[in-house]
Amino acid sequence: MLTLEKFEEATEVVSRVTQPTKLVYSEYLSASTGNKVYLKPENLQMTGAYKIRGAYYKISTLSEEEREKGLITASAGNHAQGVAYAAGKYGVKATIVMPTSTPFIKVNRTRNLGAEVVLYGDVYDEACAHAYELAEKNGYTFIHPFDDPAVATGQGTIAMEIVKELPTVDYILVPIGGGGLATGVSTLAKLLNPKIKVVGVEPAGASCMKVSIEQGKVVSLPKVNTIADGTAVKTPGENIFPYIQKNIDDIMTVEDEELVVSFLDIVENHKMIVENSGLLTVAALKHLNIKGKKIVSILSGGNMDLITMSSVVQYGLIQRDRIFTISVLLPDKPGSLVKVSELIAKEQGNIIKLDHNQFIATNRNEAVELKITLEAFGTEHKERIFDILEKNGFRPRIIRTIL
Repeated sequence: MLTLEKFEEATEVVSRVTQPTKLVYSEYLSASTGNKVYLKPENLQMTGAYKIRGAYYKISTLSEEEREKGLITASAGNHAQGVAYAAGKYGVKATIVMPTSTPFIKVNRTRNLGAEVVLYGDVYDEACAHAYELAEKNGYTFIHPFDDPAVATGQGTIAMEIVKELPTVDYILVPIGGGGLATGVSTLAKLLNPKIKVVGVEPAGASCMKVSIEQGKVVSLPKVNTIADGTAVKTPGENIFPYIQKNIDDIMTVEDEELVVSFLDIVENHKMIVENSGLLTVAALKHLNIKGKKIVSILSGGNMDLITMSSVVQYGLIQRDRIFTISVLLPDKPGSLVKVSELIAKEQGNIIKLDHNQFIATNRNEAVELKITLEAFGTEHKERIFDILEKNGFRPRIIRTIL
């Protein structure tokens, strides 16, 4: 069971394989929220996520016979690397079933840690069902990524570190997928100080825990749809659900679009790469109706592939009006393009791309279309560029597009 003694034992055990992740005070997030915001950067763990804690502690509790049978689990990536790494430490075989949608970086890193990877299913739940089948067929020992009190105890060691470093913490924000991390963190936080508020954060497109809490029982969603692949879970854990009911003070949801902006916030202000699931707690900060509190946001992981990262950066810049595309109509006469360019340059806009279409109208002398992709400092700068083009008769209109 999740007792203080077990958490203390787990803290000692996981310290053998974890990196110190000291709290990072965020001046930017503190100023924007009116609170004192600290980040718990579990994205800096050697496997890129907190999951090494629960996996290693769980495996440490197994008998030699259970380990020698070989280990198996299902994971969207971070638990996979935790189990693979821990299995390597104990010198035993590990098989990992991962959804086919898992980012390549997580698949490759799991293989590089010595595990056998099986890609199966579109989401975690389908991969998990297949892992159970393989476990029964081959006699493997199953290591559940979240619905296991021992795994949750290992994850909860994060709360021990937070409270030791910041004893006066008021709020801890924790991402929720299946609920293992939230179970461990909330349970230990309440054991150490019942006054600490623990808020779980889910993606709006995969809010299985929030729905379950509202209905008072574990509920399976018909589908999940979110860019936060690490928390794309249809069904929360049955075994850990009572702990969530007892110890979580609130559950919030955030939209995927908010994760995109949060990625830019962390990259630009803290020079850290955090995956979408790890950004849930950052996105949730602006929804908290509190001021003057000490808040810790757990950044649960940082395993993001370059293609996803590129897409997130691009859409984030578009959302913040730092990159946008406009269409203007101008006569097909020498000097027209130069005049538009000069007006934009006068307002310090940076032209990234031009697309000149002479066939927008039958009469080219009347109008041709010029599509301009621009870089700006933000919304106010964008509006100044619009104003100067309108005052000179070019009638700009925004086009929703990517680069």
